[in-house]
Amino acid sequence: MDKLVPRRMFFTKGFGHHRNELQSFELALRSAGVEKCNLVSVSSIFPPDCKIIPKDEGIEHLKPGQITFVVMARQCTNEPGRIVSAAIGLAHPKDKQQYGYISEHHAFGHTQRKAADFAEDLAATMLASTLGIDLDPDKAWDERKQLYKVDHSSNFVSRSIAQTARGHKDGLYTTVIALAVMLLD
Repeated sequence: MDKLVPRRMFFTKGFGHHRNELQSFELALRSAGVEKCNLVSVSSIFPPDCKIIPKDEGIEHLKPGQITFVVMARQCTNEPGRIVSAAIGLAHPKDKQQYGYISEHHAFGHTQRKAADFAEDLAATMLASTLGIDLDPDKAWDERKQLYKVDHSSNFVSRSIAQTARGHKDGLYTTVIALAVMLLD
């Protein structure tokens, strides 16, 4: 069963506009560089010993038709001007023998920064609870992140990626996606 444990992962994002919702999604996949794969959504564990690689390097390893495991955030609208966002957050221990958490967040009205911070906060909060670290949920993420860096700088690392867009002015469907793409080989 070890064959299904990803050894590498990369992050990507994209958006698309089209009069049909499904084609808007397909264009977002193209924008992200993963349109040729059969995507399988999985939940949110970052495997031990998994290496994060650059998007360009990861895309080179994808083959047409390949079953590809992803953690995906996706949002869509056909309302002109409505802001849509999708974000992926990651928090993993610096000890590479331990697992981490990946979160997905999809929202309306969030800026790219707000969506990214929210997803990163979600992942960090899940990991912190596993590690027995108390992150006060009533404090803003920026404040909690600074506190965490000072108090626990040797324990874990967090990051995020987000895509936002405004609904197309002519009412076309607008889809945004953010993905953590897992590679098995």
